[in-house]
Amino acid sequence: MRFDERGTMRFGVSGGSRMAMALAGACVAMAAVAVAPAAAQERYALSGTKVAVYNLAGKARVVRGSGGDVVVSVTRHGDDANRLEVRTDEVRGRMTLRVIYPGDQVVYGEMGRHSSTSVRIRSDGTFGGRIHRGHRIRIRGSGRGVHAWADLVIEVPEGRDLGLHVAAGDVEATDLDGRFLMATGSGTIAATQVTGELRLDTGSGSVTAERIRGSLNVDTGSGGVTTSDVSGPEVRVDTGSGSVRGDGVVADRLRVDTGSGSIRLGAVSVPDIYLDTGSGSVEMELRTDVQRLDVDTGSGSVTIRAPADLGAEVDIETGSGGIDVDFPVQVRSVRRDHMEGVIGDGRGTIRVDTGSGGVRLIRN
Repeated sequence: MRFDERGTMRFGVSGGSRMAMALAGACVAMAAVAVAPAAAQERYALSGTKVAVYNLAGKARVVRGSGGDVVVSVTRHGDDANRLEVRTDEVRGRMTLRVIYPGDQVVYGEMGRHSSTSVRIRSDGTFGGRIHRGHRIRIRGSGRGVHAWADLVIEVPEGRDLGLHVAAGDVEATDLDGRFLMATGSGTIAATQVTGELRLDTGSGSVTAERIRGSLNVDTGSGGVTTSDVSGPEVRVDTGSGSVRGDGVVADRLRVDTGSGSIRLGAVSVPDIYLDTGSGSVEMELRTDVQRLDVDTGSGSVTIRAPADLGAEVDIETGSGGIDVDFPVQVRSVRRDHMEGVIGDGRGTIRVDTGSGGVRLIRN
C-alpha cells in the first residue's frame, strides 16, 4: 500500500508478488483440472454361448471380441453413479448382466431436457417382451430422480447369441458374427459389417444397417430405416412411422411395411417382394426378374423400374391416378383405373394397388 503526492491511497503489487500470484493461479487451475478424473471402467466376463445384457440408460457399443467369454465394460456416469449396482448370473437360460437402478425415476441427461420414456421391469432387473407384472420406471432428460447412467462396451466372440436391451440410449454395433438382438426403447441403432442373424428394434429412433450378411429384421415404432449392401435369406423392415431407404438388397424374400412413410429401394435382386405403406410413395429398382411382387399403398404413387426381360402376370389398380406400363403387354382387361395383362413369359406375378396415386412400370 502507498500514497501518491495528493495523499490518495493506492494499492500496488511488486514484481515478486505478481510472480507469486501467477504461480498461485496456475496451481488453482491445475487443482481444478485434477478434481475431474475420468470415470472408472469395470469389466465383467460372461461365459456361455447365450448372453443377455440389460441397462436402463446409456449408450452401448458392441464389437468383436476374442477369447471364450463375452466381456462387458461398464462406465458409470452422473451424480448418483455410485448408487448403481451390476449383477451377473444366469436368468432364463442365459448368462446375464443387469445394471440395477434404485427407485422409479431415472434422469439421463443425454436424452435432452424435454425427452422421456418409461419401461416396465421384472423383479430380476430384466425387461423387454411381454411383461404382465413388474414395476414401471420413468427415464427422462431432466428433473428429480436418480441422476445416473452407464455406458457399455460389449466384446462378443464369433458365434455367440447376444440379446442387448436398453431402455434409453443409442446402440452401435460393428464387425460381428453370430446371432444378435439389439433393442432400445428410445435411441438410434447403427449396425455395420454383421454376419449371421440380426434383429434391430427401437421404439423411437432411426436405424441404419450396412454390410449385413445374413437375415435382417428391423422394427421401429417411430423413425426412418436406411439399409445398404444387405444379402441373406430374408430382409424384413417394419416401421410405424418413418421412411425406408435401401440400396443393394440381395435376398430370397423382402418384406417392407410402414404405417406412414415412403419406400425407396435401389438395386434390388429378390424374387419374392412385399411392400406396404399406409401413406407414402414407393420407388423401386429391380435388377432381376421376380416370382412375386406385391405393392400396396393407401395413398402415394408407385414407380417400379425392372429389367427388359421381365416376365409376369400383371394386375394394377389405382383408386385415383393413371397407369403407365413401359413394356409390351398382352392385355386381358383394361379400364381407366385397372389393368390386367401378361408381360414376357408371364411366369411371375406382379400386383400393385394404390388408393390414391399413379402407377408406373418402366424398363431400366
